[in-house]
Amino acid sequence: MSETPETIVRKGSCLCGDISYAIHGNPLFSVYCHCTQCQRTDGAAFVSAMHYPSSAFSWTYAADKEPAVEPIKGCTLYRCKSCRSCAATQMSDNQNWALRSTQLERDENGKIKNWDGVKPSGHIFYGTRVVDVADDLPKWEGFPGSKRIG
Repeated sequence: MSETPETIVRKGSCLCGDISYAIHGNPLFSVYCHCTQCQRTDGAAFVSAMHYPSSAFSWTYAADKEPAVEPIKGCTLYRCKSCRSCAATQMSDNQNWALRSTQLERDENGKIKNWDGVKPSGHIFYGTRVVDVADDLPKWEGFPGSKRIG
């Protein structure tokens, strides 16, 4: 039986694996995020972020491995207490989850499983970028559907 978007379950975790989660189906959208919060939180020019409704997300970590909760402007970060990597971000306005696609399970070759279902389709908050990206993907000032750049 082949997988459909409704039956796909993806698994992700922090760097050390203590904090883990499962997500069901395909994301609402998947993008490269250039917002200043992602830059500062992850120490990177941008992150590959998948956005899922709260109904598609569930924590799967052991009871003794609860994440550290850090409310910041517009969202709440969930960090691993062991490795301190950001395991997940929950948006304050709509309760959707923003998850790093780089944290998803990988195959024996090191590639993210089912990549085509989560591959970014654009760039958000591109106005606050710290590096230009020369690709053909759409670039928005804010979330998808906001003013396009370029």
